[in-house]
Amino acid sequence: MTLWRRSTDPAEMEARFQGSLPGLFGIKIIEVGPDFIRAEMPVDERHAQPFGILHGGASVVLAETIGSMASSLTLPEDRRAVGLEVNANHLAGVPVGQTVTAICRPLHVGRTTQVWQTEIRRADGKLACVSRLTTAIVEKRD
Repeated sequence: MTLWRRSTDPAEMEARFQGSLPGLFGIKIIEVGPDFIRAEMPVDERHAQPFGILHGGASVVLAETIGSMASSLTLPEDRRAVGLEVNANHLAGVPVGQTVTAICRPLHVGRTTQVWQTEIRRADGKLACVSRLTTAIVEKRD
């Protein structure tokens, strides 16, 4: 059984990224499973801190992007998800030239709030960042 109530087509999801930060960062939706979203992001000069490794803020952009997308996919058309809080623990550096993979899963899917956890891994599989996003579920307005 799937958690999603809206279209989970990765190309459709990525089309929303165009002209916004996720698109500029090159975030790609790789897979949408029954209760998770997997995405990739290259690590290049757009994502690096001055020391040549992935900037923590870029990891947060990736986590918040797929967490917000996941939250939205669980909702009926008259509701939307808005970010309430995001945090991240950076556990290992990722050098420029690698691609990170992120997988986002729900910790709590409620009527008024949701909590999503994203694990970001380096090319060698080592956990680079773990992030948690809380969204508020609100009525959609025009």
